[in-house]
Amino acid sequence: MAIPIINNWQNYYPVAHEGLGSSYERIVLNLLLMRLHERYGFSKALETPAFGFTGLSGINLVALAQAGCAVSLEDSDEERLGLIRGTWQELGLPLCSRLNPDFTQLDYPDGNFDFAFNFSAIWFVKDLSLYISELCRVTDGAILICVPNQDGIGFKGQLKGYSAEQYPQLTPSYIDPASIIHLMRCQGRQLVEWDYIDCPPWPDIGMTKEDFARGLIGQGSSQKTKPELKPEDALSIMPYYKGEDPDFAQRMLKLYPFEKLAPRYFKRYWAHHMYYLFVQ
Repeated sequence: MAIPIINNWQNYYPVAHEGLGSSYERIVLNLLLMRLHERYGFSKALETPAFGFTGLSGINLVALAQAGCAVSLEDSDEERLGLIRGTWQELGLPLCSRLNPDFTQLDYPDGNFDFAFNFSAIWFVKDLSLYISELCRVTDGAILICVPNQDGIGFKGQLKGYSAEQYPQLTPSYIDPASIIHLMRCQGRQLVEWDYIDCPPWPDIGMTKEDFARGLIGQGSSQKTKPELKPEDALSIMPYYKGEDPDFAQRMLKLYPFEKLAPRYFKRYWAHHMYYLFVQ
């Protein structure tokens, strides 16, 4: 489920086991990011907030960094930010990182970035209007915002147990695409592309994806999370980023034809996320 990661995000750091769901998600997100990088040629990227609802925090833009893009990110939790810095150091990549308690202000000069991004993170900002105003102020280029697909059959299950009292840091109304588009237009930004993303053969439900997709990518038996998971048993993109698992992307992309060929009306109810691309 999505909501509990707010309380157990630390569990991904001792052994970076993200499972099949997040591993596939990262590869298809990389495809999108690199396509936009090739189109717009941006060189200075900002991710804020960096904490969303997927596995190991703060590594969404690693592929851009490896392509030579200067990456900055912000997080609202000091402990998590320290772990994110450690992860980037482990990868041997430069990172500019800052603590931002509520994202109502972004402490950068006007037009400091030519690309800004967040993935399932916009509902963690304190004030959506102020956040988007600031994001547009500091970004002289493309802005990519990804949100959970609220029409997806698994979305309500992902929010099971949510209440404003129990999770005051989360504002589900902020992931409404119409609100985001309206606020972006008020800042002079034009929506130039939108689509569904992360549409694997399994629905967005709280279950072991390895069991659901057993055999689909030729890995044989499923990899189940054990109470004391060993590093060699983990399924993670980290070895791929380190150059230790060069076939990782191709294994995940064996599932991609399902997403590539599925019609949009089907993705409306099956895809896990949506993305919106804005330019000036």
